Amino acid sequence: MKSALFVDFDNVYSGLRKLDQTIADRFARQPLEWMNWIISKLELPDHTPEGARRRVLVRRCYLNPQAYQRFRPSFNLAGFEIIDCPALTSEGKTSTDIHMVLDIIDLLQHETHYDEFIVFSADADFTPVLRKLRRWDRRTTVLAIGFPSAAYRASADLLIDQDEFVRKALGFKDEDELATPEPAPPSISAAPDAKALSAAARLLVEQAVEEASSAVPMAKLAAQILDKIDGIDASTWAGYGSFRGLVESWSLGPLRFTTAAGGVIYDPRRHTLPTSTTSVTPKVLDKDVGGVIELIRKEVARSATPVPCSRLASLITSDFGAIAADWNGKGTFRKFIEALELDPLQFDWNTAGGVVQDPTRPSSMTRNGSASSGWSEYEEILPLATQIHEVSGVPLLRPQDYRALFSIIEQDVRSHPFDLKETGKRVRDGLREGGFGGSRLDVNWILRGLLMRGHVFGNGQDDAATLGMKTANNVRSLCLREQMILDRAAESAIARWFGTGQVGAHLRQ
Repeated sequence: MKSALFVDFDNVYSGLRKLDQTIADRFARQPLEWMNWIISKLELPDHTPEGARRRVLVRRCYLNPQAYQRFRPSFNLAGFEIIDCPALTSEGKTSTDIHMVLDIIDLLQHETHYDEFIVFSADADFTPVLRKLRRWDRRTTVLAIGFPSAAYRASADLLIDQDEFVRKALGFKDEDELATPEPAPPSISAAPDAKALSAAARLLVEQAVEEASSAVPMAKLAAQILDKIDGIDASTWAGYGSFRGLVESWSLGPLRFTTAAGGVIYDPRRHTLPTSTTSVTPKVLDKDVGGVIELIRKEVARSATPVPCSRLASLITSDFGAIAADWNGKGTFRKFIEALELDPLQFDWNTAGGVVQDPTRPSSMTRNGSASSGWSEYEEILPLATQIHEVSGVPLLRPQDYRALFSIIEQDVRSHPFDLKETGKRVRDGLREGGFGGSRLDVNWILRGLLMRGHVFGNGQDDAATLGMKTANNVRSLCLREQMILDRAAESAIARWFGTGQVGAHLRQ
């Protein structure tokens, strides 16, 4: 497959720099490394002929020589044509956009038929040209750092996940002491699909087994997946019901897995199975079931709000791996739970993933007992919040969850240096301990939004009120970008949602 690559250097570099300076510098100084990843590892867009391989015939980098001349040698060594786009206005606006568009249109009509156009930029101005390429039956692949518009995302055949690019193309693994973003779905506004989550989990398992000197327990692998891959929860396992079901869906090549010895995955070329190769006995499993029941009751007792089943499933997977492998023979988490003696606890499966509560205790449940109970005081803003969530991708957390989130961020930044990955983990854990909603993905969305809007943590403006105000302003901007009209009622609802006080306060920020 013949491909042409166009890099809006200023746009990508500045976006990465807002997240982490080290990541931005590696992008700028090691283009040959991520180019090799694009050629050999990056998936191909949909509708690509079977067996096709990417061949990047054109490599063009558009940069402002006044600001980024120091990176020029690196791109020369990587085989790039460098197009100088100096600032043309006092505001620093360059001619990059028009240069890229003209070059793309020129290649579109070139005698060489380019099958794929790869664009590195989050600039929504490229949306029309992406649509033109689609009309001409050309594949388009886009890397956009930050929060690209819905129209821009929808106009591309393949959106490179920025987190995957950082981890795989730039080589920032979890062990690096860097603010590496956690894996996230390719689209901010849509939930990750099962195929993408399964692929990410399989890659993690293969890497863990490759690095291990002996067979790796399935419980350990499951715990790593739940910790490192947002979008996978132990109650559904990306639609496969159990970790075992997910593993059985993979083609692991030389790797093997067995339920013997509590369940392990191993490489028969390097690993020997544990000496105890007998399956876990029913007696042992019965004991574990008793431990699971105790764990669930304790978790519900310590929480002031209904407990998400995804949290329970994660805890069970971590502490009782043999049970969680196939949910004690029941196949799915729900069937396993429904077989337990847990009275008087009540489960509500009408919400995403389900929740559990103790009806004998005072709770914040609504009249219908749903997990959306926390919205009872804010029922009038829930429809708008849902719409904004669908349009902009902002997490659909309750107002009290947001107040807690901003407060925990404030406290954490006072005690620890800000690091996107580590701060996100601690804030997520703080929400869980307080019985509030919010996943790792939700927390990262908020933190990234603040960074992309120019917030600098550690400069004395990390109070909860300021963080809430800036997040609300970010959400307003995203809504306006998506052509959502915000009248005074909508402004008031947003202010209530994020606890930002007066409606017009954002105009002064």
